[in-house]
Amino acid sequence: MIRDSLVFDLIKKEKKRQINGIELIASENFVSDEVLSAMGSVLTNKYAEGLPGKRYYGGCEIVDKVENAAIERLCELFDAKWANVQPHSGAQANAAVFLACLKPGDKILGFDLSHGGHLTHGSPVNFSGKLYSPLFYGVNKETGLIDYDAIEEIAMKERPKMIICGASAYSRDWDYKRIRQIADFIDAVILADISHPAGLIATKLLNDPLDYCHIVTSTTHKTLRGPRGGIIMMRNNFDNPFGIKWKNGNYRSMASLLDAAVFPGTQGGPLEHVIAAKAVSFGEALKPEYKNYMSSVKSNAALMANCFVEKGYKIISGGTDNHSMLIDLRSKGITGKDAEDALVKADITVNKNMVPFDTESPFVTSGIRIGTSAITTRGINQNDIPIIVELINKVIENPTNQELINQVKNDTHELMNTLPLFTWK
Repeated sequence: MIRDSLVFDLIKKEKKRQINGIELIASENFVSDEVLSAMGSVLTNKYAEGLPGKRYYGGCEIVDKVENAAIERLCELFDAKWANVQPHSGAQANAAVFLACLKPGDKILGFDLSHGGHLTHGSPVNFSGKLYSPLFYGVNKETGLIDYDAIEEIAMKERPKMIICGASAYSRDWDYKRIRQIADFIDAVILADISHPAGLIATKLLNDPLDYCHIVTSTTHKTLRGPRGGIIMMRNNFDNPFGIKWKNGNYRSMASLLDAAVFPGTQGGPLEHVIAAKAVSFGEALKPEYKNYMSSVKSNAALMANCFVEKGYKIISGGTDNHSMLIDLRSKGITGKDAEDALVKADITVNKNMVPFDTESPFVTSGIRIGTSAITTRGINQNDIPIIVELINKVIENPTNQELINQVKNDTHELMNTLPLFTWK
């Protein structure tokens, strides 16, 4: 068989880029060889619509065991009582929860995208803002911290059916207990989207949303260090509050509603090769080494934030509790887009990001978002963090000096190209 030289040559180039560069995008990570092998396995050939033991296709005996292993490991990892591992992405996991819990036009209260929230938490350009009636809370302008008093004020006035917590660019822990108190008063459902800090939550380095939130969703490819995909979990019994019945008149459980919202509600056949890779990554996350890794991710982020502050950068909220930080560049006289473009030339990858109360458009932005999950997987430690911050600072302060950027690129390669993509088995 003739090899597809175009595609595989590009894959080789991408691998080289990943090896040589400093990967600081907070939503990215590097998976193990076993996760890669599972994703590239023959399980991709199998159609398996439905749930384990309740498929619409024959020949699912083996993939049933694979999917059950993923469910069991995920529940053990988060001490959950129920889980669905079929969502193709975090966005589709959220879509399924909305479908199970809401009717079109219902009010939802989510974290404002421009303050660090996510598209699927009510953004007007997303299905969540088009099908439902979105309301938003944000951070306090002075502190950069979630304004829980504002959440309560909006919730009491508007009575949303759902309150959404979680973020794509917020560096502090969440007060899930406070949100539950607000939700209980207005009989709202709480959805916690933990796509970014999931690994820190699983290893008990951050507050646990499953203690207080009715439903929890996450991606599997950020701090969980698995394949790209989504999950839905519940810990406590959550009765169906909407009066939806089966045809025989019995009320459906929330778990049944969520299962049906995934399939056939929002997607078709599950990606069993990806589910196998999820199972592998959950198994890896259950090992003691993973907690050590997450501790290093957190300490690397804290040190990096401090190093940036020492160089005169403004970190939103003043620091970080998790793996990430949001940097306001307005005091440095450069936009997020220009900073991202200049750093890419030095093989340092970050992403432009809006900051709270931004004065630039989402296509330009006033900030950049940085995370330490991927570089920690590579083996970067506390001794390396000040070096990386200095490299970034050189580029941001000299974004048009190509000679200096080339030197930073050489220094980046020297730091990174001796490290493996994955540092533990």
